[in-house]
Amino acid sequence: MKLVILGAPGAGKGTQAVVISKKYNVPHISTGDIFRYNIKNNTELGKKAKEYIDNGLLVPDEVTINIVKDRLGNEDCKSGFILDGFPRTIQQAGKLDEILESMGTKLDCVLNIQVPDTEIINRMSGRRVCSKCAMSYHINSNPPKDKGICNECGSPVIQRDDDKEETVLKRLETYHRQTEPLIEYYDQKGLLISVTGMDKVEQTTESVLKALSGV
Repeated sequence: MKLVILGAPGAGKGTQAVVISKKYNVPHISTGDIFRYNIKNNTELGKKAKEYIDNGLLVPDEVTINIVKDRLGNEDCKSGFILDGFPRTIQQAGKLDEILESMGTKLDCVLNIQVPDTEIINRMSGRRVCSKCAMSYHINSNPPKDKGICNECGSPVIQRDDDKEETVLKRLETYHRQTEPLIEYYDQKGLLISVTGMDKVEQTTESVLKALSGV
């Protein structure tokens, strides 16, 4: 299964990508995870990426494309992959087409998870993560037992800069302007499958797996 997963930030792409990864035994490639790893380790890439991510902006294409190209060249991607967070623009999609063509392969489908902006804002602005072990929480639906303290390791639970409401609004604006056009781009190629992400996680997963079973 060679798949791109689309949706606004906070739509649940990462959650569903993990399930699909296990189901089809292919790697989940999240550009967000790659960037966060580099930011945490204060690499040169991390320093560059942080300036953009903290302001709700896209990391420049040349940085992102090179990371993805290198990752797709790894042995574990030969039988398939799930791209989460790339492509984010029509230009990046064109570059991905070129990369895959040079590898002698192509996408099987593109999964689009649809969630309204109001729900996205509620989800993301309420997210919290452990500053040490990265365990994820939500102030409404999944708060830690002791306020501000991780259940797993007892470290402080924080709100990431890119989950603050003002940044979420910027990220949504960027998504609608630059990434949403990919829905039509892939629909015209006959690759698009859309599901709603408003249900409970388990119900969304059921819809996703059912939709992919026909690919």
